[in-house]
Amino acid sequence: MTGRDHDHVTRVMRTVSCDASAARSRLAASWQRSFAHHRLDPAAAPPQDRDTARLAEQEEVLGRLLHVASPRLDELFSTIGQSGHGVFMTDARGLILRARQRAADEADFIRSGLVAGGDWSEEAQGTNGIGTCLTEKRPLIIHRDQHYLARNIAMSCIDAPVFDHEGTLIAALDVSSPRAESDGFNQLIGAMVSGIASKIEIDLFRDIHSDRQIVLVGDDRAGTALLAVDRDGLVVGATRSARIGCGLARQGALRPVPLRDVLGETSEGLSGAEKAALTRALARANGNVSAAARALGIGRATLYRRMKRLGISGAD
Repeated sequence: MTGRDHDHVTRVMRTVSCDASAARSRLAASWQRSFAHHRLDPAAAPPQDRDTARLAEQEEVLGRLLHVASPRLDELFSTIGQSGHGVFMTDARGLILRARQRAADEADFIRSGLVAGGDWSEEAQGTNGIGTCLTEKRPLIIHRDQHYLARNIAMSCIDAPVFDHEGTLIAALDVSSPRAESDGFNQLIGAMVSGIASKIEIDLFRDIHSDRQIVLVGDDRAGTALLAVDRDGLVVGATRSARIGCGLARQGALRPVPLRDVLGETSEGLSGAEKAALTRALARANGNVSAAARALGIGRATLYRRMKRLGISGAD
């Protein structure tokens, strides 16, 4: 163990030995979990074995997510890969499923255990970007000596959680680097990681609800608050942002409910978006309600009801 590693272990043990430290910071609370709950020695080396059986299993279970996410991982890697950063996606338990890195950097990531099939849960690695992001369900940065294990303190890890179409935590998106980076640069990458994680959530939601009308909630400029509405005008799906904003169940399948009931008194923005969508469809159909209804994938009577509610005229 190097002198730097020894100093880190000493600092970790001093922190976890203080009962009040966990109340003062989230990082200390994570170190406490690593020590007291997961019973990890900060001086220990975590297992480097790849769990190929679980990897194959999760690749099958999460095949749809991985298919949808692949272009977004490429998009992120094309932006930051040349700076020596790697891009990783895990399942909800911290198993790395996908990795993007330059060939010149691959050996560094292999030595660090950042490979497909590697376990980066808090239970296995203590405080780290992937595992702590999944545990706390929030974007975060674990920079170098903020890691729990001494062997991980050379890395910076920048993460954001990914939630599925039912608002359930399904994955983590991670950007890691074995190089020293400035806090400002890490913050910039953090914003990019959170943005790509949101795009993956939206892409997955739209893919799963490809046969539904997608309605943007209110003035959400990020475009992450989406509702899926069926042909009868019932909300049958919602992204996590929409669930929070509309007071719906935070996760799980939704009980179908009329769109107007979901929108309540704050429906002006949504009604405007719906009105614009219907107006465009009618214009493309030269005012023919039947043709517009077919293009929208809804029944003619349903379209007439919506037109009446929104004050739109049309002709057949």
